[in-house]
Amino acid sequence: MTDASVHPLDQALRLAPLGEHRFRGETTAPWANMVGPFGGVTAAVLLRAAMDHPERLGDPLALTVNYAGPVAAGAFEIEARPARTNRGTQHWSLAQHQGGQLATTGTAVFAVRRDTWSASELTMPEVPPAAQVAIAAPRQGLEWPNRYEMRFVEGDWPDLEAGDELPDSRTAMWIRDLPERPLDAPALAAICDAFYPRVFRRRRRFTPIGTVSITTLIHAGAATLAAQGTRPVLACARGVSFAQGFFEQRAEVWGDAGTLLASSIQVVYYRD
Repeated sequence: MTDASVHPLDQALRLAPLGEHRFRGETTAPWANMVGPFGGVTAAVLLRAAMDHPERLGDPLALTVNYAGPVAAGAFEIEARPARTNRGTQHWSLAQHQGGQLATTGTAVFAVRRDTWSASELTMPEVPPAAQVAIAAPRQGLEWPNRYEMRFVEGDWPDLEAGDELPDSRTAMWIRDLPERPLDAPALAAICDAFYPRVFRRRRRFTPIGTVSITTLIHAGAATLAAQGTRPVLACARGVSFAQGFFEQRAEVWGDAGTLLASSIQVVYYRD
């Protein structure tokens, strides 16, 4: 049952502890994709299971999610088990089961972050401020994009009937949860997957696809994410290689102050 007083993302991330490293969750209609739930919210709920675990150490540093099979509407179970805990890092094994079948596997690394020398060899793209970019129109026939406010600077939703290919598949957009919600690690993990498939952009025609695996690196600690608050972040994605039925997509998410919050790489299956 949906509680209107709870944010749609928090509703999707609700977990009930079952003991023995297990949690029960349930898919929610607002995050529906073409088949099953939006992959970003699946990644987020796996991360939430580790964050809710009583043995958790530190903040999320890395998350890998492997989509082994479809997730149907309804209840599921997540096993989140700390595989090894060191003084500063903690390694997790994650698995999502539904109806007696394995649906998703994953690993996560948590870390106790320390104040050290810091530098970045990437710089935030020069783009207009979010307030100067128009909000994209709601999507028809697809639920999960409407959980976000998207402001495309480059690479808007493609015309899938155009027929002619483009030379690249870049997208840059300001994005935040809708309704507004303070940024945290699960929300950031979901945003890292909030791009339409790069093969759609490159070929400009519908192509059957499915994400196989996504790895997200979270470069910012809880305090940095809290400082971002509800303001939009800049999310940028591009394809790297399209070959023999799989393509690689890379993405970065930037805070509006120019701080790199997260980066991700995923491999996606496609067919003609």
